[in-house]
Amino acid sequence: MKTLKDVISLKFKTSESEGVIFHGEGQQGDYITLELKKAKLVLNLNLGINQLGSIFGHTSVTTGSLLDDHHWHSIIIERHGRNINLTLDRHMQHFRTNGEFDYLDLDYEITFGGMPFSGKPSSNSRKNFKGCMESINYNGNNITDLAKRKKLEPSNVGNLSFSCVEPHTVPVFFNATSYLEVPGRPSQDLFSVSFLFRTWNPNGLLLFSHFADDLGNVEIDINEGKVSVHINVSQVKKNRIDISS
Repeated sequence: MKTLKDVISLKFKTSESEGVIFHGEGQQGDYITLELKKAKLVLNLNLGINQLGSIFGHTSVTTGSLLDDHHWHSIIIERHGRNINLTLDRHMQHFRTNGEFDYLDLDYEITFGGMPFSGKPSSNSRKNFKGCMESINYNGNNITDLAKRKKLEPSNVGNLSFSCVEPHTVPVFFNATSYLEVPGRPSQDLFSVSFLFRTWNPNGLLLFSHFADDLGNVEIDINEGKVSVHINVSQVKKNRIDISS
């Protein structure tokens, strides 16, 4: 496929921060890869190698953040020659690719949800996408519908299910004054707690608990963006332990 114009659109949701959403490459050094890195969206594009090598044609654009929130996000990539519009959730970014070529020349298949192992160092270090996609449209072709109706030939569909499994977690939102108090477990030697959290605030109390029999307390808080654990033990000499991360 040698194209001057491309329009690629899809919706996705995931709780993973890394994963290849789609990838295509060609023998002329052309490639296009859309992936999640550290929960941000990264588009890598190269329209071909010139005499100076592929590094001068390589273009990388990053947009968005915290995209691993298991909410639907929409992507539209519109390319006309070297002019690209990248739209994530209605926020559009315009840029021009590096290099001197206008055509995207892809000799091999395009893969959605991962990239095939090509023997290149870049292929085996990237994770496949784990989550849900819908409304995949590539240059006017409804890929989702064609795949479901098995109209993509030749195609390699690996372990796909045409449904979206929802996670079994129940999130809780806390404002500046709310809290959740649960009963403790007296006469237990072990104190164990685990949870996931996300916040924009650099400071805040995450957890506090008194130990039974006036043995002390434990406190977990965020202080200037760092998580700190404070354990106060009333009956020993070194009566305070502070751990920061």
